[in-house]
Amino acid sequence: MRKSFLFFLMIIASISVYSQKHVNLDNVEIPAKIKGRTERVIVHKGYTVSYNADWKIPNWVAYELTDEEVAGEEPRGKKFIPDPMVPKYESATTEDYKNSGWDRGHMAPAADMKWHPQAMKESFYLSNICPQNRNLNAGAWKELEEQVRDLAAQKGYIYVVCGPIVSADYQTIGENQVVIPQAFFKVLLQEENGEIYTIGFVYENVAGRRPMSTYAMSVDEVEELTGIDFFPSLPDKIEKRAEAEVDFTKWTVKLREK
Repeated sequence: MRKSFLFFLMIIASISVYSQKHVNLDNVEIPAKIKGRTERVIVHKGYTVSYNADWKIPNWVAYELTDEEVAGEEPRGKKFIPDPMVPKYESATTEDYKNSGWDRGHMAPAADMKWHPQAMKESFYLSNICPQNRNLNAGAWKELEEQVRDLAAQKGYIYVVCGPIVSADYQTIGENQVVIPQAFFKVLLQEENGEIYTIGFVYENVAGRRPMSTYAMSVDEVEELTGIDFFPSLPDKIEKRAEAEVDFTKWTVKLREK
């Protein structure tokens, strides 16, 4: 009888370990609904966007990036256009950015969408674009985008959420009053040997370039800055641990220190 009971306990323990190592990551990149903020959630082929009609920019853009997608060969698009799923009166236009002194900065980078013509086209929708400092767009932010692709290529897949951080005293550009973000965030999630790891980055929307590690922080800290609940579909215990810690040894592609 005792042996039967011990065998039963061993079965229960093995089921518990198995369940921890098989967390359902379907749509894990989609944040929770943001309290007190306008958002229209739109699902495109390559990414999902929470669009803010008051700001004329996204609240967040989220997607999974795989090693196969990183290896895509679709040519880079050239034409920025309004998102057809955003009503015209809620959208920015390319004229808003013209002569503004600000780049049309992708949140989901075009280089992450080169695996399909439609995904590439949609990356140029203005719902995926924010006014971004030119030096940041071509420098430190681009370096982070490249780092994410390196990680996806090595890990097999990685989950990405990025977007603007808007201050209370924000400024705007253009006739449609497109909001200029104070900063940008990017949070990443990966699974390694059944464990979940996350990391966050925040870059001020200004010129300058520092070592990438100096922009890094925990996802909990990014949540505090943005008011966004990331990875809400994770089991609570896993989410709490993963979002509180930043362990660079688990991100085996060396962080570029340029």
